[in-house]
Amino acid sequence: MRVLIVEDDEKIVSLITKGLKQAGFAVDYATNGEDGLQLALTEPYDAAIIDIMLPRRDGLSLIEEIRRQKINTPVIILSAKHSVDDRVKGLQTGSDDYLVKPFAFSELLARVQALIRRATVTDPPNSLALGDLSINLLTREIVRAGKKIDLQTREFALLQYLMRNKGRVVSKTMIMEHIWNYDFDPQTNVVDVLVCRLRSKVDKDFEKKLIHTVRGVGYVLKYA
Repeated sequence: MRVLIVEDDEKIVSLITKGLKQAGFAVDYATNGEDGLQLALTEPYDAAIIDIMLPRRDGLSLIEEIRRQKINTPVIILSAKHSVDDRVKGLQTGSDDYLVKPFAFSELLARVQALIRRATVTDPPNSLALGDLSINLLTREIVRAGKKIDLQTREFALLQYLMRNKGRVVSKTMIMEHIWNYDFDPQTNVVDVLVCRLRSKVDKDFEKKLIHTVRGVGYVLKYA
């Protein structure tokens, strides 16, 4: 997955780039609207994150132009403008989502992932599946190879998170933010413990393992 960032604040660019790369994305960025437009017109992207206030070309006219060029890349607008009118104008221009600064990276990542899922949805809306493992999101029933699996609340949340990011490495920081919703403490091992518990239920009794450790990075759920 490849994401374009068009943002002139170098600190924000650094934060988003680092976080997206940890989440398994390839990232290109531009610090002005003209360079951003050139990238958007010449490279294929799964999503774009575009600031409104940019030098050389503003974000709204950038989005208008890529839509005029029939480019349907999902776009998230970043803006310090809070009013409803500003958000409506941004969405009417052709963006798919609008996030006000300052923002939490975990929320931005979730929105990027949601836009990409909607653009490339393959799973039925009420279920997730990978190989012989499936989750019914309405009944919370989990089945692997015909065998029902019972999970506690956080185990279920972790499995659902991994399933929604199947094939993509998620870091311990991302898991911590998603499951516990607070900053990651590098001294704690709660993520490792939770992953271990989930593995004992999802992988232990099956020959093919789905949850894999990527040393120094995080975990990935894959059927390979």
